[in-house]
Amino acid sequence: MRIAVIDGQGGGIGKHIVEQLRKKIPDLNILALGTNALATGAMLRAGATEGASGESAICYNVERVDIIVGSVAIMMVYGLLGEITATMATAISASKAEKLLLPIQRGNVQLIGVQRIPLPHQIEALVEVVEERLKG
Repeated sequence: MRIAVIDGQGGGIGKHIVEQLRKKIPDLNILALGTNALATGAMLRAGATEGASGESAICYNVERVDIIVGSVAIMMVYGLLGEITATMATAISASKAEKLLLPIQRGNVQLIGVQRIPLPHQIEALVEVVEERLKG
C-alpha cells in the first residue's frame, strides 16, 4: 500500500500526519507531495519514504498511490493560501485513490455539520482509518 500525504506552505500539517503514520505503521510507504520544496522537506524529515514537489509532481503521482491524505483544501482551487492550482485540484479529485481528508477550515469555506476538534485528534482519527484500510 502506498499513501500520499499532500501539503503546502511549511508542511506543518503533513509533517504531523507523516510522524503519526510512521509511528503507528512503521513499514508504510509514504510519499510526501508538497506544493513547494519547504513542505516536502518537512514531511521527509518527519519520516516520509520519498518526496516530490510542485504541480507536475502532484498531478503525476496522485494516480500512483492507493490513498491520498491531507486537508480538504487540497481539493479546492486556490486552497492552502492559493497554492492549489486548478490542475492540481482536478488531478487529486479525479484520482482513483481513496481520499482521507481532514476538515481543516480556513478562509471563506466552512464545513457545516463537522465538529471542530483539535488537529492532533483529527490526525489520530485519520491514522486509525489508514490502519483499518491496511487490515483489509
